[in-house]
Amino acid sequence: MNDFAAEPEALIQQEIKAVEKVLRSGWYVLGPEVKNFEKLWAERCQVPHVVGVANGMEALEIGLLSLNLQPQDEIITTSMTAFATVLAIVRAGAVPVLADIDPQTGLLDPNSVERCISSKTKAILLVHLYGQIRQMDRWQSLCQNYNILLLEDCAQCHLATWKGQAAGSFGLWGAYSFYPTKNLGAIGDAGALVTSDEAIAQSAIILRNYGQSERYHHPELGLNSRLDELQAVLLSVRLKWLDDFTHRRREIAKRYFQEISNPKITLLTRPKSEENHVYHLFVITTQDRNFLSSYLEKNQINTLIHYPIPIHYQKPCLQIKTDSQGLKKVESHADTCLSIPCHPQMSDQQVSQVIEAINGY
Repeated sequence: MNDFAAEPEALIQQEIKAVEKVLRSGWYVLGPEVKNFEKLWAERCQVPHVVGVANGMEALEIGLLSLNLQPQDEIITTSMTAFATVLAIVRAGAVPVLADIDPQTGLLDPNSVERCISSKTKAILLVHLYGQIRQMDRWQSLCQNYNILLLEDCAQCHLATWKGQAAGSFGLWGAYSFYPTKNLGAIGDAGALVTSDEAIAQSAIILRNYGQSERYHHPELGLNSRLDELQAVLLSVRLKWLDDFTHRRREIAKRYFQEISNPKITLLTRPKSEENHVYHLFVITTQDRNFLSSYLEKNQINTLIHYPIPIHYQKPCLQIKTDSQGLKKVESHADTCLSIPCHPQMSDQQVSQVIEAINGY
């Protein structure tokens, strides 16, 4: 699903040189390389503030803690997401509420979200699942109408835009993960909070470092979530390659949309504009998932399931509040979804192999 060993030799040499630079600098945590990457990522996300943190989940948690949440405050999000999305809400002291999805995209369904809104609703945490960003006009209008906050989980959508505006810049803040498998991945854990709100940014800077405003002064109870210099410099190097890698992902996805043709396979809806999707994952659905997955494995094609167990089926989350009409579309999607390879190191021959195998199933 991700062939890191096949990455360009030129990229590897640039990374080695960058690592040596940090090792010889003698500065390893929250130094000039972190500041440089924050500046570079702020430019790409079209926001004035980026705060580098240790990982994507803590980017979410720190963003939520910056809101001064009360114990009864509810955050509406999706059950079709990585566990970190809901875990961050719980760790921040708020109450998660889970809405259903649009089965054609896997994304949150605005109608279901609207049914979940109550007097306790503080925000909607929108997950740009699989690398796609859609309906942002509607989401902004919905939040304005109900006077609630719009927050963005951008863990899978690096460089995705809607009408030219970058993911993470629509709501009060956006949280990015740079886990190695992400479109922009570090060589370990890393994350960032992006925002146009200076107060949120300053709060995040304090919270990521024990709640410390200046040395030995702790006005808040924070956490240890510092981005280190090695990951920051590696991200700065890899960012130079991200446009090309994103272009390749889109090329592969275009072929899948044009050439996959099997009545047993359903593709998620293709976005109206190429800018809306960066194909962190290319997801299909089928009632024959287990058989198809085994068949593809026999044809030397890896697959994964994102995600087989919805959040509301996880043991610690069985009592979480959900849409009053249930989460049937989430449950159906979880039973039928399958991710097929769509990474930038794939050759045209490998793409053809995937298409031929799926069509031949």
